[in-house]
Amino acid sequence: MILDLKRIFATEGSVLNIEHSLDMSDVDFMGNYPLKNPIKITGSVFNKASVVSLNLIIEYTFAAPCDRCGVDAAHNHTVNVDKLLATAIERQESDTIITVPDMKLDVDEFVYSEVILDLPSKHLCKDTCKGICFKCGKNLNEGECGCSTKEVDPRLAKLMELLDD
Repeated sequence: MILDLKRIFATEGSVLNIEHSLDMSDVDFMGNYPLKNPIKITGSVFNKASVVSLNLIIEYTFAAPCDRCGVDAAHNHTVNVDKLLATAIERQESDTIITVPDMKLDVDEFVYSEVILDLPSKHLCKDTCKGICFKCGKNLNEGECGCSTKEVDPRLAKLMELLDD
């Protein structure tokens, strides 16, 4: 979706409301396709005191296997975007200003970048996930497995036998 912002830049007090959805189900993230549902985008572009601002709320569901136990888990995420729009800026880079030299904004491209930057680097089914047993592979969230948690260096195994007596 490309927004033509000429009217917004020209008219103080003008507002352009945005309601859009974006399909990002084809995005491969670490071997998974976690964005199965469309991304919901709501917000507005407005000119107040000759300053053009973009306010967006981006909502998406991240669904992927837990990084500790492997169980499928989905979590909702929200990205709030507050940026200024300008046709040109003196400095080349700015975190708060988006340049739109032709007064057109590609919302899909912008949202795509914001969502990719917001994707979690560690995805857990819950904050208290215990993971899986490194010996038998049982999901420890479902209960203990009974495996010994003591790992003995094989070079010292004979000394451990003395402690068993």
